[in-house]
Amino acid sequence: MKKFLAMQGGGRPDGKPRIGETFHLQTAYELGKIVTVTVDRPLGSFHPEHKDMYYPVNYGYIEGIIAPDGEEQDAYILGVNEAVEKFTGKIIAVIHRLDDVEEKWVVCPENISFGKEEIMEQVKFQEQYFQSEIIMQN
Repeated sequence: MKKFLAMQGGGRPDGKPRIGETFHLQTAYELGKIVTVTVDRPLGSFHPEHKDMYYPVNYGYIEGIIAPDGEEQDAYILGVNEAVEKFTGKIIAVIHRLDDVEEKWVVCPENISFGKEEIMEQVKFQEQYFQSEIIMQN
């Protein structure tokens, strides 16, 4: 059985969701899989509704995968330093929001890895508004 590490602020030593949390564990089993992200908010763009939210990373969705919010699964793309329309890479983490129904996948090139702190640093432009934890394979 795979073990998963969770992080919220200082980290969770047992890697388990808190009592009362809804965590879609099947999402954690997507870790390590290769997916293609269709980018609808490229690096350097601004949010279509929140005009002051700048995207320092590419952000999009995985076609055909329905997320807990009923929409296609959202994903941050890390390790790609130019705007792209599509990207195929490996899921290295799931950002589980404790105060929202959404979960975000973190996708990067297969030969690159990031730690939890590095991931949070790159996605805080959006995740700063939520209480979230990062789920990764141990």
